[in-house]
Amino acid sequence: MVEKERDALDIVFHALSDRTRRGMLARLCDGALSIGDLAAPYAMSFAGAAKHVKVLERAGLVRREVRGRTHLCRLEAARLAEAQAWLEHYERFWSRRLDRLETLLAAEDAPAAAQRDTPARSAPSRNRERTDDVR
Repeated sequence: MVEKERDALDIVFHALSDRTRRGMLARLCDGALSIGDLAAPYAMSFAGAAKHVKVLERAGLVRREVRGRTHLCRLEAARLAEAQAWLEHYERFWSRRLDRLETLLAAEDAPAAAQRDTPARSAPSRNRERTDDVR
């Protein structure tokens, strides 16, 4: 079971590794689009776009519905949620590490800040001493 989930995540991350496919997914957030509509911003052929859609379908990120000659694609967000859940583990890891770093840096800066906040004692002015000698 765990191996099957890992394989599914590998397929999802492979699909997301391509900029064009990520762009297609972003456009599908606004609703269903035909493969031709998905291809338009990339100046690619229908066949090229269909290959990208097939990779997204295999990963479970897109569902294709055929209506006559039109292939409508819809975003399937469940797989993205699985990938997000996997990434959250590492987000917590890095958040803890960065929090520790922040604590260490604050502790390191505390003595320097305290020294800056303490007013410096001024030494007697030489002019004042000379004035005292003249009297």
